[in-house]
Amino acid sequence: MSTGRPRRPREPKRGFRLREAGADPVLVRTPVIVIVFLGIVAVQTVLVCVWLLVTRVRRGTVFSSAAFRYVDVMIGAIVAAALLVFGLGFVMAPGEAVPPGVVLLVGGVGTALLGVALIVVVLRALLAQAIESKAEASRLRGELDEVI
Repeated sequence: MSTGRPRRPREPKRGFRLREAGADPVLVRTPVIVIVFLGIVAVQTVLVCVWLLVTRVRRGTVFSSAAFRYVDVMIGAIVAAALLVFGLGFVMAPGEAVPPGVVLLVGGVGTALLGVALIVVVLRALLAQAIESKAEASRLRGELDEVI
């Protein structure tokens, strides 16, 4: 049931809005794809570090200095994810293709991620105190064994 005239390929809605706003969709699409890809890598990094720390908890070796490596990588990945979210907001901000409220929400998500990173830093300090307390307890236990 053809009408005889060729059909124009449909444009994606996002590209259409970007063209209406005067932006080139290719110039915006590439940074967004890179940011999303790097964000996925950051999330996977955090998940692997959590998995490795849970494995250490099951083995009973979480209270060692080797656990700091995983916690530090987690902190770095969370901060990197927050910076990527801020970068996404920066890419979305120019022009009128994206409403300002959406850009504000993206900034709020980036700020929330920085808050999560701060919480992980506090938990790292608590891990350091727990390791120090464990070392002190084992030293005192050794002294007590000598006395007995």
